[in-house]
Amino acid sequence: MQFGQYAPARRTIVHLSDTHLLAGNAPLGGRYDTEANLMRTLARVEQLTADGAVRPDALVFTGDLTDLGEPGAYARLRELVEPVAARIGAPVVWVAGNHDERPELRRDLLGLPAGQEPVTGVWDLGGLRLIALDTSVPGWHHGEIDAAQREWLRAQLEAPAPLGTILALHHPPLPSHVPLFDILELRDQPALAEVLAGSDVRAILAGHLHYSMSGTFAGIPVSVASASCYTMDVALPPTRVNGMDAGQTFHLVHVYDETVTHTVVPVDADDAAAFFGPEWYDRIARMTREQRLELFSRKPPRG
Repeated sequence: MQFGQYAPARRTIVHLSDTHLLAGNAPLGGRYDTEANLMRTLARVEQLTADGAVRPDALVFTGDLTDLGEPGAYARLRELVEPVAARIGAPVVWVAGNHDERPELRRDLLGLPAGQEPVTGVWDLGGLRLIALDTSVPGWHHGEIDAAQREWLRAQLEAPAPLGTILALHHPPLPSHVPLFDILELRDQPALAEVLAGSDVRAILAGHLHYSMSGTFAGIPVSVASASCYTMDVALPPTRVNGMDAGQTFHLVHVYDETVTHTVVPVDADDAAAFFGPEWYDRIARMTREQRLELFSRKPPRG
């Protein structure tokens, strides 16, 4: 269905982040039920796809999949997410975060041999290339992409993909107004920018901050998804920003020929008005373009 100048999106990605599961569903920080919050988020994802209006090409989780890297937490994450992914027919892309442990993530979530190798991957989503990077640093909370991983990325980007490339990583290559995140930022960002220069990378997906944010890095749009476990109350002064169990969201990433958009989707919502619907759009589709313009674009006379 197209009424404007843009054709429908070529690909759609559901971007989620920072689930922070704990084994046995222990409350995170003694107060956050991360499993229940993830289940509410996944239910909302399925609601999006229930009538076939949204058909995600991938579910991307940008890191901090567990809080302590426990094998049981990774196993539970699979139990919760994989059935949903199977029902909506989308692959799952897991990205490592600073709270994850590479050996357990590789073994208990990905079914690979345990080891400290970076967790990276490349997916062909019908011509759209999705590359997962690993910014985690074993034993530390800041982010890095070492020289070997940068050279691997450079090799992946040598030939452009038909619909371009999207990168997924945990630590966003952006500044934050919250001082805490300066300490935990992605280091040596100029080296990453040098690899991306002249490439077909169209967007960068990230997490880590627990609040939604966007910016640009090396001329490339960056979209940071909020956390499913708990979010940050950024209405507070920067040095007093803390977590809150409210306002959880995820992103819908729409890939068009001309651009890539990132739509913030609230997990909790009131009942929406029922004015628009399939029958309404069917009626509009039968109108001429001039009739639609007359009905919706022209303002009524004042008074």
